[in-house]
Amino acid sequence: MEITPKTKVSDILEEYGDIADVMEIFGIKRVARYSFRKMLTKALTVEVAARVHRVPLDEFLETLNNAIEMRAKNQEP
Repeated sequence: MEITPKTKVSDILEEYGDIADVMEIFGIKRVARYSFRKMLTKALTVEVAARVHRVPLDEFLETLNNAIEMRAKNQEP
């Protein structure tokens, strides 16, 4: 899965697990209640999340895609 500006945050979490620690690098804090975060992420795209948190979109996309690539490499046998 390639992450684009239109990718839903919920799709990323469903496919790759909780990558909140990567998002925190950009100041996007964890929401205290997982169920609330899950509900919010269904409506949020990566583009909107970046804009809301004043994160440069290109840098955010690159970091997310790199994190997913690294995760995949670490899971290879």
